Amino acid sequence: MAGERQYVEFRAICAHSAFGPRFSSDEYAVDGNVACLRTMDIDSNGRINFPAMPIAKLDLTRLKNHILQRDDIVITRTGAYLGKVAVFTEFRLPVLAGAFSIYFRLKRDIADPVFVRYFFNSADGQRAIHSIATGSAQPNLNIPNLHSLEVPLPPLAEQKAIAAVLGALDDKIELNRRMNSTLEAMARALFQSWFVDFDPVRAKLDGRPPAALFPEHFEHGEDGMLPVGWRHAAIEELCDINAWTLGKNDDLETLEYVEISEVSRGNIANIATYPRGEEPSRARRRLHHGDTVLSTVRPDRGSYFLALNPPENRVASTGFAVLTPTKAPWSFIHAALTQPDVSDHLGQMADGGAYPAVRPEVIGAMQVALPNEPKVLEAFHCICAPLFEQAEANRTQSRTLATLRDTLLPKLLSGELSVTSLELLK
Repeated sequence: MAGERQYVEFRAICAHSAFGPRFSSDEYAVDGNVACLRTMDIDSNGRINFPAMPIAKLDLTRLKNHILQRDDIVITRTGAYLGKVAVFTEFRLPVLAGAFSIYFRLKRDIADPVFVRYFFNSADGQRAIHSIATGSAQPNLNIPNLHSLEVPLPPLAEQKAIAAVLGALDDKIELNRRMNSTLEAMARALFQSWFVDFDPVRAKLDGRPPAALFPEHFEHGEDGMLPVGWRHAAIEELCDINAWTLGKNDDLETLEYVEISEVSRGNIANIATYPRGEEPSRARRRLHHGDTVLSTVRPDRGSYFLALNPPENRVASTGFAVLTPTKAPWSFIHAALTQPDVSDHLGQMADGGAYPAVRPEVIGAMQVALPNEPKVLEAFHCICAPLFEQAEANRTQSRTLATLRDTLLPKLLSGELSVTSLELLK
């Protein structure tokens, strides 16, 4: 039933608490015996990036009491990552939380770890965590202060039900993320095969079944070997760059603004809405359907996205380069500019101190192999455009699900809304 919540101090539901042990990156080893969970391996939603965890070779006899157990709660305790909260599940190796984390083992007969994680990652939970951080230059969390925090404690069955409702939304968001990773990897792999490795041409040379659209031989040019009739073309020859800028006379009541910090490898975490005239001064890059949008600041971080059917009032930061295809399909341009070696190249070309950046002209000067037969690009677009479109549809759905989760979260945690009422709405 919805109603007044009972709150208890966090210490009342903790069976064990400890700081993660210290270990050095010098101890990392591919053939190691333990994985190291760093603060950077936990995202703001409490998801652990297991593949990113480094492997180390350590004395587990000495560290056996620090090995994480299933359902342990890990809270990052210092620096820029302070206050991230995750529940450990399992991994193929033993896992240690790092020295900049604290881990807690709950009394499972009264507390559900996933429910507690949802509370700590809620707006109220994050405010509570950050309010007890000590130190100004480098805020820190300690165990006694965390133990003193008050957490909601409905009956265990209700905790599990709330965690299940919220978890179902997060599971679908995660499924969409994995699906998108596969869809976009397929498109990039096809681009690599056709326009970098020229596999269809090599197949003809090897006497394998021919690909009708592709030449049968290579020729040497100024920039190396290419299929017969193909050439290298600069991106600026195929695209307009930053061609549409927000003007004072643009008749828009509100703006949907995309900031660089909210973008990572195709995903936009948050789109801020501002009344016209109150937007940040950087909100100037207007978007067309099919634009590829790349960050010029720290370009090696992969802050890019594809604009598909953007609302008329959506704008991006001037820290992005917006590439509008003019002589090639948008799927070709997007696949070309999101290959892993592109962000590496742009990172090497970036200059500056704390915020190394590249000029848009540097992106425009990059070259791609361009076929002389338009049907090759048309075939690529027919195959890959649906992959990118499905990925964008998944992202749109995930943003809707995240909004629903964030709306339900405080109401379920506070008791304003009951899980039973949600069941009745089905």
